Amino acid sequence: MKTYSARPADIEKKWYVIDAEGLVLGRVASLIAKMLRGKHKPIFTPHMDCGDNIIVINAEKVALTGNKRNTKTYYWHTGYPGGIKQRKAHQYLDGKFPDRVIRKAVQRMLPKGPLGRKQLKHLFVYAGPEHPHAAQKPEPLDVGAMNAKNKLRPKSIS
Repeated sequence: MKTYSARPADIEKKWYVIDAEGLVLGRVASLIAKMLRGKHKPIFTPHMDCGDNIIVINAEKVALTGNKRNTKTYYWHTGYPGGIKQRKAHQYLDGKFPDRVIRKAVQRMLPKGPLGRKQLKHLFVYAGPEHPHAAQKPEPLDVGAMNAKNKLRPKSIS
């Protein structure tokens, strides 16, 4: 039996839309990363871009468990001596670019290199409920119904 390796002609990309409102960030990011890579398909080939296109709406309403909204810190360096910068998750979510929280979480789950950068280009994240990809006829993907832990539940007082 020979090992199957997908060719570019075999790959069929679909479009999915995910509503991130109330979904836990890490759980939805891992699902998005899996679908961008194509690991949910039987024709998955590690060196080919066989994943689907993902549209995420309501990125500003994504949930972070515990106190991560106030304590999770994103670092980057400007390239100059002493140029370390930082920003908290709530500053991104309440600021001008709330989509960066989901984009960074997914980016760090994809492989580093040319293939990972190519796969990340198939992710479209929007802060609000509208997106300009209606012509592609994306299928809605209900991530909250896949597992009860994917949605943030209110804390019960015992």
